[in-house]
Amino acid sequence: MKHKIIRALAGMEGAGKKLLRVAVAIIFLWIGGLKFFNYEADGIVPFVANSPFMSFFYNHPAGYKTHMNKEGELIAGNHSWHEQNNTYGFSKGLGIFLVILGLAPLMYTVTPVWSMIGTAFIFLMTLGTLSFLVTTPESWVPALGDKDTGFPFLSGRGRLVLKDAALLGAALVLLSDTAKYYLQRLKPQAV
Repeated sequence: MKHKIIRALAGMEGAGKKLLRVAVAIIFLWIGGLKFFNYEADGIVPFVANSPFMSFFYNHPAGYKTHMNKEGELIAGNHSWHEQNNTYGFSKGLGIFLVILGLAPLMYTVTPVWSMIGTAFIFLMTLGTLSFLVTTPESWVPALGDKDTGFPFLSGRGRLVLKDAALLGAALVLLSDTAKYYLQRLKPQAV
């Protein structure tokens, strides 16, 4: 009985990869869609403003701290500053890119090469997101009186970023799986 269960578990790899494809797609499609809303655009400002690879998308990345909005909060002056900063324009562009990438894992049987390219971008974007743990001070609990601050104490933003470690592995698994699928499709043509 024990071995029967273990054999059944061993045979679940294919179902696991399909579930992984759907999960990665949902994450990228949903988060990409949210980038069209101001609260999400406001929320990514510390990550983008502090990133040496992304801060150039903003007109005034250094001034963000005095113009932060809490989720669900609308302060007209802050909103105006974010419009001038290109916060919302950048977020919408990123949203379009993320939605396109979200489709890549699902398209592996239709366009495996495009799926591999998109999934490779997911892998690279995930590395970029993980870099926020180093570049964004708001990723760590600030020193506001409690003894548990700084490294290794992740803030809400830091915990949000850390999940990308799993996405990094998922992207690599899906990239490899799609490459195998592509090569299997080539075999009949090579004969």
